[in-house]
Amino acid sequence: MRLKAFFVFAIACLCTLMLPAWGQATTKIGVITSLTGSLAAFGEAHKNGYAIALDEINAKGGVLGKKVELDFYDDQSKPDQAVQGVSKLIDQDQVPILLGSYSSESTKAIVGSVTQRETPLIIPTATADNVMDSKSPWIFRICAGATDYAKATIAFLKANGAPKKMAIVYENTNFGQSNMKAMTAAAREAGIELVAVESYEAKSPDYKAVLQRVKQANPDVIYFCSYLLDATTLMRQAREVDLNPKYYTSAGTGFAAAEFPTEKGAGKNADFTFSVSQWLPDAKWAGSKEFDAEYFKRFNSHPAYHAIQAYSALRVAAAAINNAKSLDPAKIRDAIKNINLTSTPFGPIKFENGQNQHPVLITQVQKEQYRVVFPPDAAEAKPIIPAPAWSKR
Repeated sequence: MRLKAFFVFAIACLCTLMLPAWGQATTKIGVITSLTGSLAAFGEAHKNGYAIALDEINAKGGVLGKKVELDFYDDQSKPDQAVQGVSKLIDQDQVPILLGSYSSESTKAIVGSVTQRETPLIIPTATADNVMDSKSPWIFRICAGATDYAKATIAFLKANGAPKKMAIVYENTNFGQSNMKAMTAAAREAGIELVAVESYEAKSPDYKAVLQRVKQANPDVIYFCSYLLDATTLMRQAREVDLNPKYYTSAGTGFAAAEFPTEKGAGKNADFTFSVSQWLPDAKWAGSKEFDAEYFKRFNSHPAYHAIQAYSALRVAAAAINNAKSLDPAKIRDAIKNINLTSTPFGPIKFENGQNQHPVLITQVQKEQYRVVFPPDAAEAKPIIPAPAWSKR
């Protein structure tokens, strides 16, 4: 009898271990992001945005009557680790949906693995256009992409002085290359001459040689494609080499990070830089100011758009699961395809061929604060053009 009881107990334990996600007490949603490594500041913004959304979702009953639990995997800011995260979260933890990663490099790396496992992926922040090249029916992106960034920047420049000569300075990664290619095409279409296109290796301590070559080319406008550490160094060294274009513009990211205009970033060297942005607290979308207030209350800092993209990705995932009335990945995928959220703090959310149709804002750092300066119907301040020479600041 004891032996029989032991076998009954052992089988029960084994069945518990093998329960799929929908048989558990909570509903797990998988998250891949960069909690350590060179992109940890952005991963932390993700985590904070997810935390706010998670509490809101669970306060309203979770999904399908169960509390939501986030299953985090730290990709260490490395694409190969992100791929391992897919295996861990889907194969072992059996999550029905994934959110992530942060960078375009890591996100591009996981698209194939996620598609192979027929599990929906919601991308919060990766802007490289090629993360969507697969046209996989399992892949959805919340944020706007590199081509949207380039087109918005060109539209702003045309409406504000129409410069004739441009230089592009970009990080030699998937993110940088994609944004460089998008701006190259957009500038040529607009009749803007590219007088310098310079790549650099990320996290280098010295970009003065690159900046000197740009200075010799004498562009009216520079377009940077850089993460936070590089954006900080580039602006400090631009001052050191006395590089004075009329416009410092950028493909967001480092130039749009909450830390960039503070002493943790470029500080006063950030003033007068333009950046594409996907959101600001003053954006004219219901709930934007409330999200900012809650973020500041919890984390004692104001968020950049990376946090609210993560927040929005989790809200979409929860809405899709509830709409699907199931934790079956295929049913969740179909529900995401049909999502039509007309009012969120990140604006309307609706996907066409996996891409959310999200508008892009142009901001300028003025007195160490981001201000929306374009398009006119969203602007809260007038752009300051040209950027004052370093010697006159």
